[in-house]
Amino acid sequence: MHKIAVLGLGKVGTLASELLHESGFEVTGFDAHAGADLPFEIKTIDVSDTGALKAALTNQDAVLSCLPYFLNTGVATVAYDLGIHYFDLTEDVPTTKAIMELAGTSKGLMAPQCGLAPGFVGIVGASLIEEFDTCRSCRMRVGALPQNPTGLMGYSFNWSPEGVVNEYLNDCEVLEDGEIKWVSPMEWIEKIVIGGIELEAFTTSGGLGTMCETYKNRVPNIDYKTMRYPGHVQLMNFFFHELLMRDRRKEAGEILVNAKPPVSDDVVYIHVAAEGEIDGRTQRREFVRGLKPVEIAGKERTAIAWTTASSVVAVIEMVKEGTLPAQGFLKQEDVSLQAFLKTRNGARYNG
Repeated sequence: MHKIAVLGLGKVGTLASELLHESGFEVTGFDAHAGADLPFEIKTIDVSDTGALKAALTNQDAVLSCLPYFLNTGVATVAYDLGIHYFDLTEDVPTTKAIMELAGTSKGLMAPQCGLAPGFVGIVGASLIEEFDTCRSCRMRVGALPQNPTGLMGYSFNWSPEGVVNEYLNDCEVLEDGEIKWVSPMEWIEKIVIGGIELEAFTTSGGLGTMCETYKNRVPNIDYKTMRYPGHVQLMNFFFHELLMRDRRKEAGEILVNAKPPVSDDVVYIHVAAEGEIDGRTQRREFVRGLKPVEIAGKERTAIAWTTASSVVAVIEMVKEGTLPAQGFLKQEDVSLQAFLKTRNGARYNG
């Protein structure tokens, strides 16, 4: 794997492209508007045009989609037809299931959900589970937040509004008492404190990736929640359900981004905890981080951008090096945390 196409040059896609270029890949960037000044070729493309997309990906070894989730199935299908590797950052469950079906007969590797959550958080969760003789629970929480929140909502949309709205409204898969269940989003509210900062966590969709299916006979209780500053979830329930914005998803995203635009001073909180028995004693293991913007290639990068981009590029590095499979479907829980943290880009998570 040497030539890789990156589709979608927003903040995350641009940074992922730069990291791949620095890691020795021959990168071609594709976007609807080729305006970025980057040290590799950039082309314009309409990804909804299947013929144009197929022509663009011909002679590539792999494609990384940094596009909104609803475009990824089409990209994955073209990658499948061409027999090249496919990577994305999606949190959308139906999209992932469609890609999983393609992976059954794919010539290349189909690797969706390679971002932060799903993605890195699943790698951490799987690593903690393996520390136990028997594991009774694994709880994964992630929050991408402004460092200096204002207003009642205490939030800024540094991530795709389509993705956030999707997570807030779609049902959430969990393992409860050994059974795979679907629960409502924005519920099961709990308090979490990280470094003296009080947060609230609540159910959102997609963060677990494929973990429920993988661990249904080994770990009775697994769930994923998003973390926000206190009071956020009550306002979001009011906005989506009492004001009926759940029926107007596109408009809801536009309203929220206009009200709470992105900020440069953000923070990504990660809190993963597992409990179980080791040598007959009940114990708890935790992985907790508060990650802030860092400088990469002479530019300050937001926490959500570098954590997401570093995660997917680290996985791509591992595939290139042969430490991960080159065919079929990649589950994030099959990625070794130790090997991930030793890669050039995964090492940033060491803090």
